[in-house]
Amino acid sequence: MVAVPPVCDFGWKAVDFTLQATDGQTYRLGDVAGVNGTLIMFICNHCPYVIAVRDRILRDARDLQALGIGVAAISSNDAAAYPADSFEKMCDLAEKEQFPFPYLYDEDQSVARAYGAACTPDFFGFNADLELQYRGRLDASRAQAAPADARRELFEAMKMVSETGRGPEHQIPSMGCSIKWKAA
Repeated sequence: MVAVPPVCDFGWKAVDFTLQATDGQTYRLGDVAGVNGTLIMFICNHCPYVIAVRDRILRDARDLQALGIGVAAISSNDAAAYPADSFEKMCDLAEKEQFPFPYLYDEDQSVARAYGAACTPDFFGFNADLELQYRGRLDASRAQAAPADARRELFEAMKMVSETGRGPEHQIPSMGCSIKWKAA
């Protein structure tokens, strides 16, 4: 099911977490935070919206890290219902694609709930004070990648955050597969 997150709630403070990563380590928010900002992405292995732009996510993550922005990705999907999103498959994908950031497993879905994550991909861009400044899309891609010369909206917004502490006033929400919640 397609989902669209709400608009950016400027100034909302990032919620701390402690999650296991595919590299065998455990990370807290402070471990991934950057000196000039932090990008927390909710992604997963199987979503066609994520698959369509995975190479762009990796490119932008590397470019943002070079600007002093910390980056982490979190998978919160119900792995029992969606085995492609299991922790083991996350480890395989992160190694195969050489993720330049921690890929974290939110097995109990508490972090996705705390952040109000709506879809994959869902981008949360914070300034150096961990205040939300961007909740927009990567670029104009949907279930298929936009043209190669599409404006890099996430990168440009986070570059602005790194330089000014503020994100752009106009943001277009991301769109993707809904988070696959566990049955209550």
